[in-house]
Amino acid sequence: MYQDMNIHNLYDLSQTIASEIFSDVTYPWEVLSKIGKFIVELGKELPEEDYNKIGEDVWIAKTAKIAPTAYINGPAIIGKEAEIRHCAFIRGNAIVGEGAVVGNSTELKNVILFNKVQVPHYNYVGDSILGYKAHMGAGSITSNVKSDKTLISVNYNGERIKTGLKKMGAMLGDNVEVGCNSVLNPGTVAGKNSHIYPLSMVRGFVPANSIYKKQGEIATLES
Repeated sequence: MYQDMNIHNLYDLSQTIASEIFSDVTYPWEVLSKIGKFIVELGKELPEEDYNKIGEDVWIAKTAKIAPTAYINGPAIIGKEAEIRHCAFIRGNAIVGEGAVVGNSTELKNVILFNKVQVPHYNYVGDSILGYKAHMGAGSITSNVKSDKTLISVNYNGERIKTGLKKMGAMLGDNVEVGCNSVLNPGTVAGKNSHIYPLSMVRGFVPANSIYKKQGEIATLES
């Protein structure tokens, strides 16, 4: 049911150190409550020749580049050859994949970034999962709490799918491109290879291989 939002239709699980967390779930938002505990257990198994343990429950790959002004709170794992730039703020419960970029003044909280993800300029990413090579343009953010604080549902082709969560940002599939200064509202799910126009306000499900221009106007992405 809702195959478009199934884990295996959104993500290449070989492109994350966190693949095991998805083993017993159907939809990606089901892992959000498990990220912190998963990091602590996985961190204990990481090879010491590849990772340094810094402070409490923070593991950083020796090949990662960490700016001196960046702040990383645990639990967190920073993957090989990742880049954490100046004034990045990682609040905890964060897995940053291999070769990923977390940029200037970008804030992360309770997230999994697959390998090669880029959130490079003034982004907020909370309670979200970003697939392989997903990219968020400058100033684009995930909004993870509804204004009325009620539980979040995903709008899928006019049907509301209850998540049971008060906090949920965006689930972005592999190779999703988000335009500058876009807002991904709580419960946004974007399929693989979809593109979102700059300055968009997105809510609900965006099909794979499509271009989101505005609410109600979604075009097929030409190959």
